[in-house]
Amino acid sequence: MNLSGFNSAEFNQFVQDHLEEDPALLLFKYQGKVAFDLKTAVQQIAARQKTSKKLPTWSKNLDLLFPASISVEQCSSEQTAAFKSAGRSGGWMIDLTGGFGVDCYHLSQGFEKGVYCEQQAELFQVSKHNLCALNPGKFDFVEGDGLNFLEKTAQRFDLIYADPARRGTGNQKLYKLQDCEPNIVDAWPLLQSKSDSILLKASPMLDLTQAWTELPDLQKITVVSVRNEVKELLLHWDKANEGASRMISVINLESGLPPFEFEPRDEERVQSQFAEAGKYLIEPLAGILKAGAFNLFGERFGLKKLERNSHLYTSENFNPGIPGRVFEVLQEISPKKQEIKALFPSGKANVICRNYVTGAEELKKKLGLKDGGEDFLIGTQTATGFKLYWCKRVQ
Repeated sequence: MNLSGFNSAEFNQFVQDHLEEDPALLLFKYQGKVAFDLKTAVQQIAARQKTSKKLPTWSKNLDLLFPASISVEQCSSEQTAAFKSAGRSGGWMIDLTGGFGVDCYHLSQGFEKGVYCEQQAELFQVSKHNLCALNPGKFDFVEGDGLNFLEKTAQRFDLIYADPARRGTGNQKLYKLQDCEPNIVDAWPLLQSKSDSILLKASPMLDLTQAWTELPDLQKITVVSVRNEVKELLLHWDKANEGASRMISVINLESGLPPFEFEPRDEERVQSQFAEAGKYLIEPLAGILKAGAFNLFGERFGLKKLERNSHLYTSENFNPGIPGRVFEVLQEISPKKQEIKALFPSGKANVICRNYVTGAEELKKKLGLKDGGEDFLIGTQTATGFKLYWCKRVQ
């Protein structure tokens, strides 16, 4: 990306004036009619449109430059980056895998100095420009391998942060820590020698047991969700907490609910109780399911499971503070098209399948339904077989 024409008054004015317009049409309409790099300007508009929800303040800041789309797709949102930074402070912090710089910027807020490292030349230039614009003088910049820099520098850090790249050759996704770049597992002794506090961001697909297998020193894993979608796993190590019991914390941002926290060994000690569907069906939040708190969820909220592998729970009472989606069961129904048609003449119902004989899309097709309305059909398995329930969501 050519940065020479960026930030000119004419360039910025064009971006500002056309933020709401179709990028493809802008390329066609203004080709050969402007003095600046039209392709770069239109790419800036397209990137801002795509990131308006993920990076609301960055997308509106015309002093910032946006890189190729994949770097923006892989970066943290402002919301999750701010969550990571909460309560962290000190002298020096380093981001070994700086990327687009969103995490680096937010994490650095409580520190006197931040070090940004990035190997991709273009991304390095873009992020260096942005971080200097956002907080002049706050950052040192390392273009190259962050681990190589860490090994050679005499500086110790109050926080080391890394978000290893999770795409290998052929763009396949990687979920084991040791398969990512950089290999944090091999570099773990180096990281511990340079800081008393390490924070890693991992794929939401990473198995929590796998994380502890690869890095046994980890003391805590935080499962971070936004609007009930798991966005990232945070892996924590702090020298001050050596010897502490392992902890899993599940947080759903924006929900207003407190974290769901537990020790993995507690989940192993608890046994689920089972029952057929009662007045309410409850599906735990996605983060709780990701964390594997299947037994503890039922115990803490007085719920019984429908079946060992269904991960749906039931109760005769409604608990408004429960961290999950609650449905009132209206009746059990037969998965017959004629019966469904009589119950839902609009042809609309929200179909959910959990450990059912078919998936939701297949069931909708079989029953002639489309998503919509306030009715829910929940297909699942209980101890007595596969069941289909007509439900209403309890807000």
